[in-house]
Amino acid sequence: VVSFAGWTLPLHYGQGHLQSHLHTRRHCSLFDVSHMLQTLVYGRDRIRFMESLVVGDIAELKPGQGTLTLLTNEKGGITDDLIVTNTSEDHLYVVSNAACADKDLAILRDRAAQLQATGSDVHLEVSDNALLALQGSPSMARVLQAGLSDDLGKLSFMNSITTTVFGVPGCRVTRCGYTGEDGVEISVPAARAVELAERLLGVPDVWLAGLAARDSLRLEAGLCLYGNDIDETVTPAEAGLMWTLGKRRRVAMDFPGAAVIMAQVKEKPRRRRVGLTARTGAGQAPLTSPCPHIPGTVTSGCPSPCLGKNIAMGYVEAAHSRAGTELTVEVRKKQHSAVITKMPFVPTQYYMAK
Repeated sequence: VVSFAGWTLPLHYGQGHLQSHLHTRRHCSLFDVSHMLQTLVYGRDRIRFMESLVVGDIAELKPGQGTLTLLTNEKGGITDDLIVTNTSEDHLYVVSNAACADKDLAILRDRAAQLQATGSDVHLEVSDNALLALQGSPSMARVLQAGLSDDLGKLSFMNSITTTVFGVPGCRVTRCGYTGEDGVEISVPAARAVELAERLLGVPDVWLAGLAARDSLRLEAGLCLYGNDIDETVTPAEAGLMWTLGKRRRVAMDFPGAAVIMAQVKEKPRRRRVGLTARTGAGQAPLTSPCPHIPGTVTSGCPSPCLGKNIAMGYVEAAHSRAGTELTVEVRKKQHSAVITKMPFVPTQYYMAK
């Protein structure tokens, strides 16, 4: 158990990190992610409010549809990455990183106050719901469907519904997650979170999983960890996250840092986020030639349980960011051969309804 962003969270449970990671890929696991900030945005000007802070096209979201988007600053840096859902109940549902909760909430409240002062209709409510993530492509849908009256087969990746889950009403089920697997996040009234968790854990296929597996799973899936791989000094162009910018928003340039970000798109950023796979170790081929000195920084790294080799994410000069480029990384003052690798390292299993 460790301290994280003011919360006490488990690194792993009895079965250990490696088995927990592999179980999520082969079956499914339950993660308690109640430390995430959940905010509800109400009012007729809620779309305009949110688009004044993030880069995504929130207006184009259909009822029940969500998107990963970025909260940016005036210098084009990433203040946080968050998921915004346009619910069917006339409000936006926003999930933010726990490490950024205080910062994000201050930004949201300050902007709401500014708009309210000019007559806009927008107001915020912080949800006290718990948040449970059930993740794992082979088993998740079967396990959850047993407790739903709704047809989970009709719920696509990044879409959500409000429903009753195993007898607990008022749950928001969003088909998303942080593992690369098919999965859901369930926002559940806090008083009944333990009840729901116990029902899910009553299925033999479902194991509890902690922070360690969450981190290695997300790295295999090529997903960023805020504070490591992205922060306020990194722009969407550098991070390879330009796909989060809606086409209309690029033209309008009406989000914080738009001038800086769009200039980088035109001129190309000087550095880029890349994946790295170790070339050293048993059975690994040596480098074909000595590596040139390539300045860069490793931001995340771990042994990949699925691939059996070390993987990492980091930033290198754009001129040297092509997949297949061989380079050397320093780990604990030792030099190791590596190659730039396309991400995700492990294929994702996101579900798209037919």
